[in-house]
Amino acid sequence: MRVVTADEIDELLSFPDLVNALRDAFAADFVTPPRQHLEIGHGAHAATALMMPSWTADAPGPGAFLGTKLVNVFPGNGARGMPAVLGTYVLMSGDTGAPLAAIDGTRLTHWRTAAASALAASYLARPDARRLTMVGTGALAPFLIRAHMSQRPVTEITIWNHRPESAATLIEKLAQAGFAARFEPDLESAVRSADIVSCATLTREPLVRGAWLRPGTHLDLVGAFNLQMREADDEAARRSELFIDTEAALTEGGDVALAIGSGAVARGDVRATLSDLARGRHQGRCGDEAITLFKSIGSALEDLAAAMLVWRKIEA
Repeated sequence: MRVVTADEIDELLSFPDLVNALRDAFAADFVTPPRQHLEIGHGAHAATALMMPSWTADAPGPGAFLGTKLVNVFPGNGARGMPAVLGTYVLMSGDTGAPLAAIDGTRLTHWRTAAASALAASYLARPDARRLTMVGTGALAPFLIRAHMSQRPVTEITIWNHRPESAATLIEKLAQAGFAARFEPDLESAVRSADIVSCATLTREPLVRGAWLRPGTHLDLVGAFNLQMREADDEAARRSELFIDTEAALTEGGDVALAIGSGAVARGDVRATLSDLARGRHQGRCGDEAITLFKSIGSALEDLAAAMLVWRKIEA
C-alpha cells in the first residue's frame, strides 16, 4: 500500500484537473452512504471519530474504486502541540477490496473542498468575473483562491479578516506563489466591489449582508459547517438564486439550512445541487444580473474523486 503525503498531493494535483474530476464524479453514479459519527469517551476527554465512505457504482468490478475518509477530532490535542483534527483517506480497489493508498486526509480535503467551490463557480459565477474577495484567512483560503482563479479570469484578489496580521501572512504566502492580493479592512467595501465572494470562516454570526451584494455577484459559502454557525444573513439568501453541493445542505450546516428554518426561504427556492449542474439538469445562473449563492458542506463523493485522481496520477 502506497502512503501519499501532503507534499505529494500538492505536486500531483492541479485545480483544472480536479474540477473536471469532480464534474465527472457528480455526473456519475457514485454510492455515498451517510457519514458515520461516533463519540469516544466522555466529558473533558471526549473525542469524535468520523467515517465517510463512498464507492463507484461499478464496484465490485475491474477498474472500480472504494474509499473511506477517517477523521478523528481530539479537542485536547492543543495542549500536546498537535492539531485537533487529524485525517487519513484509505483508497481501495473496488474489484478486490485491496488497499491501494493511505492519503493525507487533511490536504486531500483542502483540495477537494476548494475544487467543489470552483466547480460550482464554473456554472454560477459570471464568465467575466475578475474581482475575488476572500473572507477568512485559514488553511482553506489559499486553496479557494487558486481554485476560483482556475475557472474565472480573476485579476484582483482582496482579503478580509478580523485580524489584519493573519491577512498579511496570507498575502505574503500568495505573493511567494506569484499571486498579488491586497488587504481590505472594511468588509462591506470588500463585498460590494467583488464579482465572487468566497467565505471560509467559523463565525457564529453572519458576516456577509445581503444588502451588500451587487447584481451579478456570486457568493461561495464554505465555512459554517454546523447549525450554530453562519456566514451570510437571511437577506443574502432571499436575494440570491440558491444552489447547494448535496441535498444534505438543506438540513446540515449553516446559511441555507438556517434560512430555511427561519422561513426566509423555502426548500423549493433551492434550484439545484452540484449533481444537477454536472448532469445538465440545470443551466446555472439565469442571467448576468442574477446574484447566486452556493453552500458547500462537503461530500465523501468529493473525497473519493480526488483520491482516484491522485492514484491515477501516481500510476501515470
